[in-house]
Amino acid sequence: MAGGWTRDGAVLDQIEDTVTDGVLTARARMPVGEGTRDCVECGEPIPDARRRALPSARTCIDCQSGRDSRVVLVGINRRGSKDSQLR
Repeated sequence: MAGGWTRDGAVLDQIEDTVTDGVLTARARMPVGEGTRDCVECGEPIPDARRRALPSARTCIDCQSGRDSRVVLVGINRRGSKDSQLR
C-alpha cells in the first residue's frame, strides 16, 4: 500500500536498495590481492586457517576485529523518500 507521492511497492524498492548498498559496501571493504604471512599491523603470524579462508588477508584476527569495530556506516537510503524529494 502506497501513500502520498509514492507508488505501490516503493517501500520494498527502498528496502532492496538499502540491502544492495550494504552488500556492495561490504564487498568493497574486503581485501583483494595477495595476502601476507604476517599481520601488517602487529607483525604476528596470520593463522593458516584464516589464510585458507581468506587468501587475501593482511591482518590477524585481533587487528581485523579492531578495524571492524571502528567502521562507521552512516546513511539512510532516502532515494524513495518523499522527504528527500522536497529538499
